[in-house]
Amino acid sequence: MYNNLFFGFLLFLFAVSFSGFSQNADFTKSYIPFHAEYITIYRLNADSLAQEKQNIVVAECKKEALGQHKISIAFSDSALHKTSSFGEDSKALVAINGGFFDVEKGGSVAYLESDSKIIARTRNSKEKWAKTDSLLNGAVVIDVGGNFKIERARPAGFYEQSKQEKAVMVTGPILLVEGKIIQLGNSDFVKKRHPRSCLCETNDQSILFIAIDGRSEVANGMNLDELQRFLIKLNCKDAINLDGGGSTTLWVNDGTEKRILNHPSDKTGERPVSNIIYVN
Repeated sequence: MYNNLFFGFLLFLFAVSFSGFSQNADFTKSYIPFHAEYITIYRLNADSLAQEKQNIVVAECKKEALGQHKISIAFSDSALHKTSSFGEDSKALVAINGGFFDVEKGGSVAYLESDSKIIARTRNSKEKWAKTDSLLNGAVVIDVGGNFKIERARPAGFYEQSKQEKAVMVTGPILLVEGKIIQLGNSDFVKKRHPRSCLCETNDQSILFIAIDGRSEVANGMNLDELQRFLIKLNCKDAINLDGGGSTTLWVNDGTEKRILNHPSDKTGERPVSNIIYVN
């Protein structure tokens, strides 16, 4: 179990890391107590990141922990469930909302594979709730050995034929590849500020689950260009966007306390979704 000295050192590293993000950025950083080895959780607040107020929660899972913990995908192909409910049912330690879905009927609108079974195929762009190919250009992949990676989405036929993946969630857009910012275009989805959910793998072999609040008095959210620059400051190497907006939810359960750590933006609170990514 980590000691206080180690956490103090980590917070110092965060202070150094973020000092160059914005000339006026003034972060407050707080470690959130969490009683699970290899998983640490931080809240980051700033009055001027991307010239806007921000409230960000980061759950960091060391890759070395994946012998003890595992990353998985939970889903429903019809009914919608809250991220917290998915997390509870999956006995998750950390859970974040996943990919894009049919808001009315449930089910993923992009390719989804679990336990090597095809759960959903990507909808035709003319169908309701479908997303464009330029948006769905990345994938979260868990191979048969339990290894996690973020990659550029391959054709559905590849995943259907391959025996190397245990789970695949196509989502996006992909934000970083090998530490390089990917050009995203000028759509409203890219350029407008919203709550955001994303995953990244860092250069020092950690997986970050990140929830960025928005649409509130205390947090304005980010556009995807701002998110990319922010992730670079988090030492991210590969990163991918998940469904955001009112879906953005980061839920944790360390065996002593269960709670949502961010502030979902819908007036009704946590939004039901079709799938999550979690650690247990």
